[in-house]
Amino acid sequence: MTTSTKKIISVSLKAAVLVMAGWYIYHQFYKKNNDLKQFEALTAQINSTHVLVTMGIVVLLMVVNWLLEAFKWRYLTKTLVNITLWEAVEAVFCGLTWAISTPNRVGEYGGRVMFLPNRKRIHGVFAMAVGAFGQIIMTNLLGLIAIVWLFYNYIPVSTWLFCLIILVSVLTMGILLIFFFNIKWIVNLLDRIGFLKKYHKFFEIMGRYKKRELLNVLGYSMARYVTFTIQYCFVFHLLIPQFAFFPMVMMLFVYFFVTSAVPSLDLLDVGVRSFTASHLFAFVTDQKIAVIAGVSSIWLINLIIPAILGSLFVFKLKFFDRTA
Repeated sequence: MTTSTKKIISVSLKAAVLVMAGWYIYHQFYKKNNDLKQFEALTAQINSTHVLVTMGIVVLLMVVNWLLEAFKWRYLTKTLVNITLWEAVEAVFCGLTWAISTPNRVGEYGGRVMFLPNRKRIHGVFAMAVGAFGQIIMTNLLGLIAIVWLFYNYIPVSTWLFCLIILVSVLTMGILLIFFFNIKWIVNLLDRIGFLKKYHKFFEIMGRYKKRELLNVLGYSMARYVTFTIQYCFVFHLLIPQFAFFPMVMMLFVYFFVTSAVPSLDLLDVGVRSFTASHLFAFVTDQKIAVIAGVSSIWLINLIIPAILGSLFVFKLKFFDRTA
């Protein structure tokens, strides 16, 4: 392709991403989502200073959350190319813009790796997969512990079934941790698949991470998990001040576990999350509207605002970059 053709295609792709993201955001806010109006109605009865301080903290924690992800992304890509922290921030936010209009946020991979040199982009997908695996580990470990707690306290089952739940939870946690800290096994499994073996040079990046590096990745994932858990705690304490802390946190762990397993589209995800939260939190509180409103507000702050910010970086993408 000629240089002018590449430029036209590149600009067209960037414009398409922005138009698609903009349409979904407009559609969500003006056509479908009433939960944020419920949040506004609930907070109207609360001291305005308290609301502003709480939401200010939540927004600040959103920045911390994605900054931690940027640190993790920079750490994961250091075996491929040295990027600055700002480049990592741009990649993370741009990835969120791509993610909102794709199922299960798969667009986040494309948006993020486009900030890497052309020959490193496919490698970057597998490096990002290692980071995602680390986040899944944290969600599943704490989620399974919370599910055992949920059954013990709120869902009566026979003793043998409860023991089976504990056994399955422990085995799942063990298998996940073993595979994570021996991620080379996954590389070896992929090598055994005939048509994938020729792509070894791309996915072997996963086998480069040492156990100490994987532990650091898990540390970043844990820090992110704690950060957005605190966000929810602040919002729920604002809306439901009588909500006991421990049951709130345990139900949040269950909620994160369940929603991480449900396929969805980010812009439609608020409906899935609201439905899930309203049913799960019914075990520990009768404030259904407050729970839905709280979940929706966190969704707005953690995903939609960053996606809008990420649109500022879309035009910095280099689809036809030929650097090494």
